[in-house]
Amino acid sequence: MDTDVVSRIPHRPPFLFVDSIVAETEDSITTRLVARPEFDFFRGHYPGNPIMPGVLISESVFQTGAILMGKIMERSGDVGGAATPVLVRIENARFRSAVRPGDELTITAKLKERSGAFTFMTGSVKAGDRRVMTVDFCVAMTSPDGTTGG
Repeated sequence: MDTDVVSRIPHRPPFLFVDSIVAETEDSITTRLVARPEFDFFRGHYPGNPIMPGVLISESVFQTGAILMGKIMERSGDVGGAATPVLVRIENARFRSAVRPGDELTITAKLKERSGAFTFMTGSVKAGDRRVMTVDFCVAMTSPDGTTGG
């Protein structure tokens, strides 16, 4: 487990779908995930034809976006304490290719805009040269009492 990843988002196994950070700019981040054959969901989705569920591919994008959002908010001094990134909107999700055991995913999240407590991003996933998915999404930071900061 990459300590840089776990130091920047609250997700932990078995619900951590980012292995490492590959590259960062001021308004984008690229991460990597290897779809390891031992992932438990491959046993039931689907026996004899294992495919990573689309919702978990999406989660890898959202977790990548949470890392980016934390970096942006830290840089601007907006975040403190125990705030948690929470997905508040998904739009235009397009799945183009299946992810199978052993695929190495390259996941990118890019900042589109910030508006108050909300950070709008676009994300994409590739497995090698294959486009896997694209999605637009929005994340907000929430405090432990459920209120949205900003």
